[in-house]
Amino acid sequence: MSRIETDTVFVRRDFLEPEAPPPSLGGFPGWARRNLFSSPVNITVSLLMLFLLVWWLPPLFRWLFIDAVWTGTDREACLPKDGETVGACWAFVNAKLAQFTFGSYPADQRWRPALVMIAFVLGLAWVAIPKMPRRREGIWLMLTAFPILTFWVLYGGLGLPVVETSNWGGLLVTLVVAVTGIVASLPLGILLALGRRSKLPFIKIVSVVFIEVWRGVPLITVLFMASVMLPLFLPTGVNFDKLLRALIGVALFTGAYMAETIRGGLQAIPKGQYEGAASLGLSYWQSMRLIILPQALKIVIPGIVNSFISLFKDTSLVMIIGLYDLLGSIQRNFSDASWSTPSIAPTGLIFAAAVFWVFCFSMSRYSMYMERKLNTGRKR
Repeated sequence: MSRIETDTVFVRRDFLEPEAPPPSLGGFPGWARRNLFSSPVNITVSLLMLFLLVWWLPPLFRWLFIDAVWTGTDREACLPKDGETVGACWAFVNAKLAQFTFGSYPADQRWRPALVMIAFVLGLAWVAIPKMPRRREGIWLMLTAFPILTFWVLYGGLGLPVVETSNWGGLLVTLVVAVTGIVASLPLGILLALGRRSKLPFIKIVSVVFIEVWRGVPLITVLFMASVMLPLFLPTGVNFDKLLRALIGVALFTGAYMAETIRGGLQAIPKGQYEGAASLGLSYWQSMRLIILPQALKIVIPGIVNSFISLFKDTSLVMIIGLYDLLGSIQRNFSDASWSTPSIAPTGLIFAAAVFWVFCFSMSRYSMYMERKLNTGRKR
């Protein structure tokens, strides 16, 4: 290289620091321009939605919080006085919160369902948080010892006063039905999905008939059958608890839907995975447990959680057979003459919607977290 070229050639030794985007493309203005005002259609829809939010949110916020009644002992607190506007009657929710949570459970025994709920939350955190120690032992405890202890603490016996399930209600019944249905439907769905794909004709036919029959019947009909029809076919003097019958019906109904969800995951597994398991000399159940099912269940996590969320919301249907879940307990208290005001019904329904949303949104967010955690090798 000549002397002149050596003097004129410049080689940068360091990378330049990235510059901030133009003000029109960065920050909130840039985000709004890309996502809300990127085309005439988006501009029209965004302006329409903005108009609806401005028109709808301030009155709702004022009704929920500013004009709301937060304290009181009866309906007088929530009645308008001297022409003033009265918003939500949160005093009604505060006064009835124990019934919304425990139903007609005896007041001096409500520590028992409260203890079960606290233990359930702690146990769920133990098995759901990946960094917790001894999660395998925790899962076995939650699947074996916890249900037995829960039934003993809630129902009674062996030193505890017996509380019939007819006195259970509120959020307690919602959680009992939902958790039982979720825990029972997942293994049942796996067995039915495997049975439907079985090469044994009898097992396949039985699985197909079970799935198609239960999927073709509304859940309301299942609950009516469990509550009204089933006792007619039992021997004289033999009867099951109404809540237990509802739990069995919900578990079988959800298990049929769960089976089809899991079958979709099984069909998505390449044939090479089955052949690879066979080449290793694994038996059918070993290949399913160690290779096929872990991959299939990982694929259908969104569908499984969707079934769980649907089941959690469907627990309100138990009200038609005389069991009062959270929504049923709230609606039953609408007829309380001491709190009869125009605002208690919308307040109670908004409270129920908020509780259901918190549970369903929590399940949805946890499923998204598990998808990200388990899907590290399948990112596209």
